[in-house]
Amino acid sequence: MQPQIVPFIAGTAFPSVRAIQAVAGILLAVALSAGPVQAQLPAKPAVEAAPQAVPGFWDPRRRPDRPDLSRLTVIRFLTETDYPPFNFTGPDGNPAGFNVDLARLLCEEIKVTCTVQMRRFETLLDAIASNRGDAIIASLAVTPQLRARVDFTDPYYRAPARFVSRRDAVMAEVRPEYLEGKKVGAVAGSSHEAYLKAMFTDAELHPYPSDDALRLALRRGEVDFIFGDAISLAFWINGTDSAECCAFSGGPFVESRYFGEGIGIAVRKGNDLLRQSLNWALFRVWEKGRYTDLWLRYFSVSPF
Repeated sequence: MQPQIVPFIAGTAFPSVRAIQAVAGILLAVALSAGPVQAQLPAKPAVEAAPQAVPGFWDPRRRPDRPDLSRLTVIRFLTETDYPPFNFTGPDGNPAGFNVDLARLLCEEIKVTCTVQMRRFETLLDAIASNRGDAIIASLAVTPQLRARVDFTDPYYRAPARFVSRRDAVMAEVRPEYLEGKKVGAVAGSSHEAYLKAMFTDAELHPYPSDDALRLALRRGEVDFIFGDAISLAFWINGTDSAECCAFSGGPFVESRYFGEGIGIAVRKGNDLLRQSLNWALFRVWEKGRYTDLWLRYFSVSPF
C-alpha cells in the first residue's frame, strides 16, 4: 500500500475549543514558564479536584529569533500510520491526529505549503535520510542514539509517569513516605519499575507482565497503586476498559534519566534552517494559545 499524503496549505482554518472551554468552565493554570504546569500541592495527601494541566516547554524569556522563512518553499512532514491519538487515518482516509494538526499549525505560522505522508514507523528514519521527507512528526522520543542520526527541535511534549489509584483512594500528592507498605504495581522490566525500585523503596512492589495485566490488578484491588506511562493511562482512565474505577494520584514525574528527554520533531542532520524555523513556529503556536487549544481537544484527562 502506498503511503498516504495530504497537502496542508498555509492559512487553513483550524477549529478552536475556546467556546467549549467557556461553556464547560475549564480553568487553566498555564504559567508562562518552561515545564508542565501543576496546581499548588498541599502538605499532606488529600482528595481534591485538580485543574486541567497543559504542558509547556517554552520559556517566554528565551524567544527564538525569526529565521529567514522565505528560504522555505515546502515542508514534507512524515508521520506514522497508526498511533492514536497522535497519528492515525481519519474517517476520510487522510492523516489525522495530534501530530498532524500540530504540523498544520506550524505550516500556518511559517506560511508555507506542507504535505504530510504516513509511513510505517520503522521506515521513517530511512525515508528522511534518503530525502523522501523533510521532517518527522511522529511522537519520536529524543535519545542519544537518534541524535546521532537526525537533529531534533525543542521538545513539544513529554511522556511523563504517574500513579493511578482507585477513585476512593486518590492522593493529591504522592511522596515515598506516603506509599510505605502500600502495594504498587508496574510493568516488569520497565523504566517505571526501575524508578520505583530507586525512589520508592518502602513500597511493596508488584511487577506485571503487561499494561493490561497491571490495570486489571488495580481494578480488582490486588494493588493500591499502579505506576506507568501517563499518556496511555489517561486514555485508559477515560475509556470504557477502566469501568470508571480509577483516577490519577499526585502529579507527573518527568526525570529524563528514567522517562526520556521528551518528544521532538526530527530533521536531517545539518538542516538548521528547518530546525530553527520549526522551533520558532512552535514557540509562536504556544505563545498564541493555539497549542493549549490543541492539547485540550485531544486530552480530556490530562497526563500532566
